[in-house]
This record gives sequence, structure tokens and C-alpha cells, in this order.
Amino acid sequence: MLRNAFVLLAAVGLCGVLGWSLWSPAAPEAPEPLPEPVAVAADPEPAQPPPLRTEQVEVGRRDTVSAALRRHRVPDATAHEITRALSDAGVDMRRVRPGEILELSRDAGDSVVAVGYAPSPWTRFEAHAGAGGWQGTRHEREPELRLEVRQGTIESSLWDAVQAGALTPAMLLELVQIFESEFDFSVDARPGDRFRLLVRTRSADGVFVDHDRIVAAQYISDGRALTGIGFEVGDRFGYYDGDGRSLRKTFLRSPLQFTRISSGFTHRRPHPILGGVRPHLAIDYAAPSGTPVWAVADGTVRFAGRNGGNGIQVRLRHRAGYETYYNHLSRVGAGIRRGAGVTQKQVIGYVGSTGLSTGPHLDYRVARHGRFVNPLSEKFLPGEPVPASQKARFLEHAARLLRELQADPEPGA
Repeated sequence: MLRNAFVLLAAVGLCGVLGWSLWSPAAPEAPEPLPEPVAVAADPEPAQPPPLRTEQVEVGRRDTVSAALRRHRVPDATAHEITRALSDAGVDMRRVRPGEILELSRDAGDSVVAVGYAPSPWTRFEAHAGAGGWQGTRHEREPELRLEVRQGTIESSLWDAVQAGALTPAMLLELVQIFESEFDFSVDARPGDRFRLLVRTRSADGVFVDHDRIVAAQYISDGRALTGIGFEVGDRFGYYDGDGRSLRKTFLRSPLQFTRISSGFTHRRPHPILGGVRPHLAIDYAAPSGTPVWAVADGTVRFAGRNGGNGIQVRLRHRAGYETYYNHLSRVGAGIRRGAGVTQKQVIGYVGSTGLSTGPHLDYRVARHGRFVNPLSEKFLPGEPVPASQKARFLEHAARLLRELQADPEPGA
């Protein structure tokens, strides 16, 4: 009986153990490990095409653009397409001059894929090869404008200023033209004269290209100070003194540029050919044969041709009873014939040595109401001043330019 009790208790205990194991909640499963990060390769960068190779082609004498291209291994058909594309973009092929440069760009296969042509620092044309053939484009660049002071002192001649680098030849000519009705540089300029200019220059990418114009000028000679202020009245640009009076007179002081007077106006001069003492009612300008001679004022041609000892002569009639004579010319200018109208500074002939002349020079005479007068001392009529309606604006403009003109120039200017 006792044995049966032990068996029963063992059975009950076994059932309890089995029941607890079946009832108790299952232990949480361990999380699955995260996958190891996998390095993803970046897309490879696209291969860069090899750089283009650029070469310069100089247009030769008697060259066309097409011929210059063919001389540099450009096939005939391609050269024709390039010239057509450039022409379509606006290039006037007749104006492409010897010495100008074409830029050819070649790919790795040595084929021309682009052509550039810059006739000026401000304009560039390009032609590019594309799927549809060659196409041309035009690019414009605005010049960089700035004001610079240029100054100098005359040592022997005005040309000293060019050789010293203070002026370009174009600036020098403009300076002379500003004051040519007030001052005869061929006669009156002397060592020690001083000039000071306010010049508007044009640059490209910071590099000087040329000068646009002189906007203000001063010239001092023997204590006399000349001032010229550039000012626009309507659509006409001119130069005026500090009070607004025009520097452009109805008559120029000289009928040609940069010469010397070999004989002045006098009533008693030994004649070099005929002998004796005779009046010389003219100004003789020694100058090389072929030097252009211009009309000193607007007028009408009264005579043009050979006239005895005067050689080839042009005679002009002007307002206020004036006439001018130009003698010993080598030839007359184009279109100069009796009755033709001329304008101030129009070329009417060229220096020569025809007639009673010992060498190339211009015999220049001025008569008023039939009586010869000295061109260097005659008081000619002034041009139109600044209109009264614009006088206040001019005076303000002049004061500002003169302040800048008197400022210290930059080093090297």
C-alpha cells in the first residue's frame, strides 16, 4: 500500500513538470544579425575628350580666306563651308586683309572643328562644325573706357611727345586739329612748350587698344595758354574754350600739316629766280612733294589748272570777300574744277614745284576784297559758340573736366 502511494506521488510530480514546461512562455528568439554593409562602386566619370589644338593662320598677300585655309591642310569642301559660315555671320570677305589671323582648332584626329576670326578687339566671328554642317556666330565686346592724363614738354618738336610715349601719332594729330585755328604748330611751336590732355582710352581685358578721343586739352606756349573742352551740341561734337566760344574758326591757320615756313609775308623779298627785290604777299610752306593741301575754309573753286609762273594753281572764293590761292602744286585734287563747292579741310591739291619754283613747297595767299593780306595775322570770323540754352550745362561740364585734367596722372601715363 505504501508502495502504491510512492508510485502515485511520482506520477503526479512528473505531470507537474510536464505541465509547467508546456504552459511557461517561450523565451524570445535572438534577432538575426544585420547584413554587413556592401560597398557600392560609384559610376565612373565620363571620359573627357582630349583638348583641342589651336594654330594660327596668317592671311598672305593676294590670299582669300579659303586659300589660306587650304594652305593649312583644310580640304577644299571644308574650306568652302567655313567661309560660307563666316560670311553668313557677317564677315565681309573682301575686307579680310593680309597679315590678319585666323585661329584653327583641331581635334585629336587632326580635323578642323572650329575657326575664329577677330577683325578688331571688339568683334569676333566663329565657325563651328556640327551635325548639320558649319555654323557661324558673331560676338561683340564693349570696350572698357577710362580717362587718362597725358602730358609732356616740347624739346625740339611735337614729335618728341610721340617718341617719348606720351602720345600716339593719332593723339598728336588730334591735338593739332583742336587748336589749328588758334595756333599754327608749324610756325609757333617752340622748345619749352607744354601740353596736358585728358584722353578717353579704350581697352580690352585691361590692355590698352587705342584712344577714343581727347575730351580736354591745354597747350601753353610763351606764356599763352590755350584750352579746349570737348562738348556735344545736338549730334555735333566740337571743341570750345573755357567760356564756350568755338575753337573752330571759319578759316584754318594753315593749309597743310606739319611743315615749316620757308618764306614769310613781306613787301620786299629778293626773288630767287627773277632776281631783284619784289613783294612776296604769301606764306611759303616747305613740304615734300605729294603732301596733301586742303581748303582752309568752305568755298567755291574759281580756278584750277596751270597759271604761268604760279604753276598748277587752285583758287577758291569764300564768304566775307575772301579768296585763297594755292600755287606750285604737283596736281589738283579729285573733283576740283571751276564751280565745284569745297568744304574746310577738303584736299584740293598736292605740294609740288611747278611754275617759277626752286623746290617743293606751297605758295599760299589770302586776299580780301581784292587786296592780299597776311594769313598769319588776319582775324578771321569765329565759329558758332555753345548755344545759350546749353551754356550752364557746358560750364559745369568744363569745370569737371578741368579738375580731372589738373589731377596728377597715374604713373606711366
